[in-house]
Amino acid sequence: MANHKGSVKQAGRVAGTPNKATSDARHAIALFVDGNAHRLNGWLDMVANGTDDVKPNPVKAFEMFQSLVEYHVPKLARAEVSGPDGGAIKLENVTITIIDPLRIGND
Repeated sequence: MANHKGSVKQAGRVAGTPNKATSDARHAIALFVDGNAHRLNGWLDMVANGTDDVKPNPVKAFEMFQSLVEYHVPKLARAEVSGPDGGAIKLENVTITIIDPLRIGND
């Protein structure tokens, strides 16, 4: 039965408590990945270079690598910067200095 507006929650998990099934599944996946990480390079090489039965496909190997990396390195969220009331940002007095890397330390 759903809680009515204004009623106090009296049962269930405390807010923020992780789901045990999800936690267990993530742990099992992490163990599997850790146990097979040493094989990953060989598998990607087989896809990229091909085998007796499979044609070489370096693009597919790269796509597979990318799909794995996104779980290790999370994607960054898009951020938008705006001025007051969502308007444009006004820039004034911008100074650009170009530094010659060959002259650094030679002055």
